[in-house]
Amino acid sequence: MTYDRIDWHSGNNFPKELPFENGGIHIGMFLTWIIDNDLIGLLHLENSKESIKKVKNREMTGTKFLIKECDSKFWSEDLNEEGNKFTNSYYANENDYGQYIDDYSEVFNHYKTLYHVDDNWENYNKIEPIITKRYSAWKNK
Repeated sequence: MTYDRIDWHSGNNFPKELPFENGGIHIGMFLTWIIDNDLIGLLHLENSKESIKKVKNREMTGTKFLIKECDSKFWSEDLNEEGNKFTNSYYANENDYGQYIDDYSEVFNHYKTLYHVDDNWENYNKIEPIITKRYSAWKNK
């Protein structure tokens, strides 16, 4: 299953002045959390070890990982079983987007658009506790 793709965000509402990768910053921040919490899939554990290490060491953002290791697409194959269950509940499923985009919108509501959010560790540190809180609540259901 495809959860999200950068090119899905580069259409009509995407600001023309921004680079393509800005359409994936929200995906990349979630993917960083996935990597930090060891929910990444076997595909990447076998083939993307160096990039995983760079994300964990804050040398590469999740957006850069998404572009380099995932061909700008966020698939179920990118996650392990638990990662998929949580992502399907919180991020998106076949029927609609989940709570994640609402949380992301609330955290970054001071930007001109959600595509203008800066891809940096300071911003990741703002969304990370929200995702962690949602994950803990999901685990405790």
